[in-house]
Amino acid sequence: MTPADAAAALGAGIACGTINTVVGSGTLISFPVLLALGYSPLVANVSNTVAVAPGGASGVVGYRRELYGQRRRVVTLGLAGLAGGLVGAVLLLALPASVFKGAVPVLILVACALVLLQPLVRRMVEDRGRSGSEHGGWGVRVGVFLNGIYGGYFGAAQGVILMSLLGMTFSESLQRLNALKNVLAFAANIAAAVVFAVAAPVSWPIVGVLTVGTIVGGYVGAKIGRRLPPRVLRGLIVLIGVAAAARLLA
Repeated sequence: MTPADAAAALGAGIACGTINTVVGSGTLISFPVLLALGYSPLVANVSNTVAVAPGGASGVVGYRRELYGQRRRVVTLGLAGLAGGLVGAVLLLALPASVFKGAVPVLILVACALVLLQPLVRRMVEDRGRSGSEHGGWGVRVGVFLNGIYGGYFGAAQGVILMSLLGMTFSESLQRLNALKNVLAFAANIAAAVVFAVAAPVSWPIVGVLTVGTIVGGYVGAKIGRRLPPRVLRGLIVLIGVAAAARLLA
């Protein structure tokens, strides 16, 4: 890995950690950068997942005040996300690499569409009547589990999906929902990261650089993310995601 590659990976990690904490789609930044550096889609995906997990932890810590009073919800739904992440990671490694390579462009474009639809999701969160139940019942647990499978398999924009699911379930402020989203995404990512660290072709040098970046980015996202222009973030994410999908389809 050259110094230029390391600098690009560090910058991608910081951007990814920041965006994951604020928006929930940072993989659409870091994954294309790894592809551009010459890594195969599978190696880029598993390495990115292993690197993103610690950054998710810093985002959770940064939003710890908003988690106050949500302990039972965090535990119940966190276990569902953890189980989903394990299943998704096992599926990624069990299926042929060609399946993932063929699915990634579609997953990226779907994730880009979800990022574009995020303002609509937020309005739904603000306007729709929601349940005040502690953990939302089995419906939301199943939803979090399925989202965890997606997160373990690929994961781009899983935070956007979670915000939609949580917002239509719980009567909470957006910031408290965002804090819960960070915990659930972290649960799925850390479960998948453990599987990949043991059994997948992880590129550890790139993981080391990305991890530093995502930890810094997670902290930055929790501190100043609310002030960042959301339209600019969404535009950048979608532009890079579409470019990555086009490169894989070429």
